[in-house]
Amino acid sequence: MRYAIFGDIHANLEAFQAVLADASAQGVTHHVCLGDVVGYNADPAACMKIVQDLECPVVKGNHDEQACEDGNLAYFNPLAAHAIQWTRDHLDAAQKDWLRNLKLFRLVRNFTIVHATLDSPGSWGYILTDLDASASFSYQHTQLCFFGHTHVPRAFVRDTRVTEYEPSILTLEPGKKYFANPGSVGQPRDGDWRASYLLYTPGTQTLEWRRLEYDIETTQRKIRQAELPERLALRLAEGF
Repeated sequence: MRYAIFGDIHANLEAFQAVLADASAQGVTHHVCLGDVVGYNADPAACMKIVQDLECPVVKGNHDEQACEDGNLAYFNPLAAHAIQWTRDHLDAAQKDWLRNLKLFRLVRNFTIVHATLDSPGSWGYILTDLDASASFSYQHTQLCFFGHTHVPRAFVRDTRVTEYEPSILTLEPGKKYFANPGSVGQPRDGDWRASYLLYTPGTQTLEWRRLEYDIETTQRKIRQAELPERLALRLAEGF
């Protein structure tokens, strides 16, 4: 058994296809989505359809939440708000219902998944430091939890204290808890433009972060054709 853990797809079809192709080549048997299927990029419906067809566990992200509603977008920065409104205009009622009905967190076998924080998952707080992670560890009842939202691949490990782990390959140890972020499929923000996801192998208790090049030029062209803000196309290549 091997899981592909991914999130923050953000309607980037080319990056998502690259991740799924690599996951298949790595012998993945199960998929898990950490939310924000939509937002920023120009293929929300296509990315949603792939996630639905995978029939995998999914949790709701903040962009997913806003894309299926008609409320004020003051919570978002102007770039994100523009993309959310565009997404609202390009999803039908059934697609919005699917997003609306996603749960904020879920238990999957022996691990937990959430988009943002475990202590207040619907408030959409960011976990960027070991201090941020400490609050979620208090609500984590499994050894392992996967989260997204920051678009930065990272793990936090709690033993006698909480420490931050740079992504590569991590072996889980008894007595410790792990809060792991696979990074973003569709809009990384760690200075590396390549799509990011994580492999979890329960048999060996290992986490492996993977980075993949994809057809970024096509994604950028689609953004421009959709008349989304130019900055959304440019930032993809910058990894921010």
